[in-house]
Amino acid sequence: MKKVLMLHGINHNMFGKRDPVQYGRITLDEIDEKMRELGKELEVEVISFQTNHEGAMVERIHQAFLENVDAVVINAGAWTHYSYGLRDALAILTVPIVEVHMSNIHAREEFRHYSVFAEIAKGQISGFGLDSYLIGLRAAVGAIE
Repeated sequence: MKKVLMLHGINHNMFGKRDPVQYGRITLDEIDEKMRELGKELEVEVISFQTNHEGAMVERIHQAFLENVDAVVINAGAWTHYSYGLRDALAILTVPIVEVHMSNIHAREEFRHYSVFAEIAKGQISGFGLDSYLIGLRAAVGAIE
């Protein structure tokens, strides 16, 4: 069975509590459950990981390389806009990377309009809440095939 790694970044453990205007009331556990359900439909295993520590995220990406995951869906949160360390770790991977965001990052503060991952990602989906994740998973599976 193909494996898709879902990477959740900084502050995502607070989904459902923080800024419901931007992020809604859905929790990270609920997002992961919906991703696993869709994964079953698409016949892929979805492995989720969340951390608030950049080094831990880099190490999980390195582990993904060694595990030969088939694709990565990532919402790195604020790290999207400045973490060249995460970008360099992701660039080690030779699989499709799909960047997702709950909110429309292009309709928010100017610093959120730029992604350091854009050049290495297959594509970016933003502004659709939970659906950003589900569309991202579908896109990742499509890119594998």
